Amino acid sequence: MTIGVGGTTQEAALAALSNMTAHARPIEEAEHRARIGAVQARMREQGLAAIYVNAGTNLRYFTGTQWRPSERMVGAIVPAHGEPHYVVPAFEIGSFRDFMGIAGDIHAWDEHESPYRLFLDLLGRLGVADDARVGLCESAPFFLVDGIRRLAPAREFVNAACVTAPCRMRKSTNEIALMQCANDMTLAVHKAAASILRDGITTTEVEAFVAAAHRKVGASGSYFCIVLFGPATAFPHGVKDPQTLKQGDMVLIDTGCLVHGYMSDITRTYVYGTANDRQRAVWNSEQAAQAAAFAAAKLGAPCGSVDVAARASLEANGFGPGYALPGLPHRTGHGIGLDIHEWPYLVGSDQTPLDVGMCFSNEPMICVPGEFGIRHEDHFYMTADGPRWFTQPMHSFDDPFGNA
Repeated sequence: MTIGVGGTTQEAALAALSNMTAHARPIEEAEHRARIGAVQARMREQGLAAIYVNAGTNLRYFTGTQWRPSERMVGAIVPAHGEPHYVVPAFEIGSFRDFMGIAGDIHAWDEHESPYRLFLDLLGRLGVADDARVGLCESAPFFLVDGIRRLAPAREFVNAACVTAPCRMRKSTNEIALMQCANDMTLAVHKAAASILRDGITTTEVEAFVAAAHRKVGASGSYFCIVLFGPATAFPHGVKDPQTLKQGDMVLIDTGCLVHGYMSDITRTYVYGTANDRQRAVWNSEQAAQAAAFAAAKLGAPCGSVDVAARASLEANGFGPGYALPGLPHRTGHGIGLDIHEWPYLVGSDQTPLDVGMCFSNEPMICVPGEFGIRHEDHFYMTADGPRWFTQPMHSFDDPFGNA
């Protein structure tokens, strides 16, 4: 039996968990103002007179304002100089003020009016010339961008990611601390989830336990949760129907939570019951590929070089080549922060130089169709001394959590 897998009741496992968020502090106003200053400096370098930041994580990152995107235009205009200005439906002003972070003038539109016309008029009032370049949030939906462009076909609009992404992809000490807290919480949940496995338990039961365990350690629940048994583990993001656990099954659990908006995302894969030599060999190949990716994460090296190193390790062990199965069908990793997937990416085509503050998943999964899949996923961040793990990788095949 794999050490740490099974043998505990759900009640006992939950009772052993406690709130882990006591030292987690949200990002404060001073840091949000510094972020606005940083993006404005980049705007001036890039020749942008203003950018529009849509509701969602970009709005939260730069202004501290929490608002979910919808079919109604809600966001902020950040000029190259000066304070942000908000565009908000008139009936939402009271609620918006309650959620607003950095203070700014609110410009409202009623339901029968065009928010796009209000946006363009506001640019004029802010002194943005008709021939000035304006950035639009890369997460803004097509209908919003289309509505603006139809009213101003002669104006040059560009993707604001050219200035927002470089800011967001380099995390501050405070951001990394929040992500460390979230990852510590999820790792504790993983250990608890492994301990409650038993013959006949279903994937849906485990998902419910993982959500309850995340609440016990201080999150609002699981931000997401994938639980797979047996052959279903060969599908990176799961299958439609739940599975029931039996002896000798591979178990894959991929889950995470939020701490003041910042993400965790950890996958653990191990065998329930008695393993076979095939499972052991593939598991060890996965561990080697993850280690090769981490070793390749050198300051200044292109992000794509990490993916190349992981695939070279896999190919040396008989997987691939490239995206061929059995092997790794997707990129080695993704950036993470307020979004679970954000720039830059550990994929061969991404030539972004690795820099201090960048945070990534490291998950060069091995998929063996019809048999099983194995994904070791831990995250790391770049320091002046190279990469550093948020959570230590799995210990060994027989003792995945290092419990012995």
